[in-house]
Amino acid sequence: MPFEPKRLTELAHGGGCGCKLAPSVLRTLLADQPLAAAFPQLLVGTETADDAAVWQIDADTCVIATTDFFMPMVDDPRDFGRIAATNALSDIYAMGGKPIMALAILGMPIDKLPPETIRAILQGGASICAEAGIPVAGGHSIDAPEPIYGLAVIGICRPDQVRRNAGARPGDALILTKGLGVGIYSAAIKRGALSPDAYAEMIASTTLLNRIGAELAADPDVHGLTDVTGFGLLGHALEMARGAALHLTIEADAVPLLRDAAALAADGFVTGASERNWQSYGEAVVLPDVWPDWRRKLLTDPQTSGGLLVSCAPEAAAALVDRMRAAGYPMAARIGTAVAGPAQVTVLAGTAPPDAR
Repeated sequence: MPFEPKRLTELAHGGGCGCKLAPSVLRTLLADQPLAAAFPQLLVGTETADDAAVWQIDADTCVIATTDFFMPMVDDPRDFGRIAATNALSDIYAMGGKPIMALAILGMPIDKLPPETIRAILQGGASICAEAGIPVAGGHSIDAPEPIYGLAVIGICRPDQVRRNAGARPGDALILTKGLGVGIYSAAIKRGALSPDAYAEMIASTTLLNRIGAELAADPDVHGLTDVTGFGLLGHALEMARGAALHLTIEADAVPLLRDAAALAADGFVTGASERNWQSYGEAVVLPDVWPDWRRKLLTDPQTSGGLLVSCAPEAAAALVDRMRAAGYPMAARIGTAVAGPAQVTVLAGTAPPDAR
């Protein structure tokens, strides 16, 4: 069958974690879902907007389960597969677990894409799973109008090493392990405006496994974990604030950014999901009184396969940042603080701590 040449991103109305429903929409849809109180072994369900479900099997073992999939944000099929797989595995690491196997989720417009393109997507995902040391043990596929790929992933951890977004404590320091700007870069890709060097930077970030999450969970100084994806840094920080019933402050100047993210945001390269995110936060996110709109869009930018947001004892923060950087997360930085107060996020400008970068 002859195929008309198509860019993967041409076949999708959105891409990456920018495809996610807005936080406010998701909260509305889940508002009347039954609570899991009847299942005492379900340690983590839907109650705190966490990254994955956790079921305790016995005194020593928990099973972690998640699923994540989306439409392409890049045109290279192998890169698409690698990004989607890294993003799906991140949910396991963000709960403090180690993945043990994955199942592929595949929806493809088989009348528009040649088989070799679809194979390359699957090969890309499998290569990341191999890097994580796990098999792709099966999956499910359908004929779909837009290309969709992702994974369902199973992981394990000890009950005492489960880390939730609700685990933050008053006085905790906040650390982010990767730079922001993935959504901004993807918007530039769609308009043919992203340089080859910036593309390479984006791929390096989005295919970097968050495996350090499993190591951090063994550290008693680490209290809370979540990964920063489609709701942007502010959205996932707000989930942490609500889960822990604390007030989070973010030092805007301390937040790490991909190299060209600020310049591209100032030039208008943003996704529709960025604005949907902002509209969803409402009055629960407070910005500086006088602030350029493009700076706000850096913090609402939907991240695909973003970094971990870590809440830890303040006295341990500097050593943890050094440990993260040594482990291969060069942009890891201390970006804020959790304090007693209403469940909100406040962004502070121009007051970055001297060791933030």
